Amino acid sequence: FTNCRNNYCQQRKMRKSSQKITELPSGATKGSLPGPFPKTPEERAAAAKKYNLRVEDYEPYPDNGEGYGDYPKLPDRSQHERDPWYQWDHPDLRRNWGEPMHWNFDMYIRNRVDTSPSPVPWSSMWKQLFGFIGFMLFMFYMGEKLPSYQPIAPKQYPYNNLYLEKGGDPAKAPKEVKNYEI
Repeated sequence: FTNCRNNYCQQRKMRKSSQKITELPSGATKGSLPGPFPKTPEERAAAAKKYNLRVEDYEPYPDNGEGYGDYPKLPDRSQHERDPWYQWDHPDLRRNWGEPMHWNFDMYIRNRVDTSPSPVPWSSMWKQLFGFIGFMLFMFYMGEKLPSYQPIAPKQYPYNNLYLEKGGDPAKAPKEVKNYEI
């Protein structure tokens, strides 16, 4: 039993040492990871080819030490803006195979941010908002200046307006109160 166990451990060590270092647990290949920031036009063209972009369309993130490397700076647009009727390779994400993903891909998926243009112009929305606020302030002002209340009569109580209950003299006859006409 001991020899089998030692033999198994030796085989396992040999397999681990012979594995390629470029393999990542996530499945990403070394070629798809960002490389160093391109400094020459040749490096820029190679990086554009790596990400399946034209050289004219390729623009890397600025080299400010945040570690983006040669990754392309894609427009900040959500998946809502992409054509829903196009035959995408991955329809849920509205993207095709080999297409570079936005660096903040998780922020621009369809159940997060919608960056599509508003169907109503902002000027129209502001006018409607301020029109509503102005109308409500005008109505509040008019309600303060010209109050309207429901007309009410004095409270009616039985037994001559509760004469005795309110501390009236039982020896004196109370003044008769008529609450309604017959």
